[in-house]
Amino acid sequence: MHRRRRTALLLTAVIAAAAPLLTACGNDGHAGAAAVVGDQRITVSELESRVNEVRTAQREAVPDEAQYARVVAGTGGIARDTLHSMVLDRVLHRAAEDAGVTVSRRDVQQLRDELERQTGGAKALETTWLQQYGVPPQRLDDNLRLQVEAQQLASALGTQTNQPAFWAALSKASKELDVDMNPRYGSWDVEKVGRVDAKTPWVREVTASRQQGTA
Repeated sequence: MHRRRRTALLLTAVIAAAAPLLTACGNDGHAGAAAVVGDQRITVSELESRVNEVRTAQREAVPDEAQYARVVAGTGGIARDTLHSMVLDRVLHRAAEDAGVTVSRRDVQQLRDELERQTGGAKALETTWLQQYGVPPQRLDDNLRLQVEAQQLASALGTQTNQPAFWAALSKASKELDVDMNPRYGSWDVEKVGRVDAKTPWVREVTASRQQGTA
């Protein structure tokens, strides 16, 4: 269970600390796109929709206004972290394809059944994944599929998800996909297989109050 939870932490880019959102005037190359991964565009509207899913789930789980305000304050970098997760999901899937890994619905259901037993039921599992990994209930099965995919990829490579060989496969997939991230959200480090903050003159930080008002 510990290894699976560690994998979930890595693959969903759990939000660990407050960080200011970034806004910018996009350039022509990124107009309307938060990132381009291979021949797929992750649009800004798609990213905003995913962020709203998390915020809605958090709001439903935390009805107390003061407590919810603390949750929002503690996840100020949610847009960038969500985009990181969305890109990494695609990179992982490409690496799995390269290794001939396929995941069945039965594989996902088996993992879900096991985790529900360990956490105390379906609702408890949903709450855990939302609180710890920022995954809303409607995205839970998609995320569990990625966990299975990661484990099977590591197995195919003869390694584990926390070992260099596994991340080398993801780095290779990143290069193949030529990930291009809109500078307002940072940039993609192929070697580290992750998002890094980009310092650009036209990017400015906004206050926490502005973030909450435009979320």
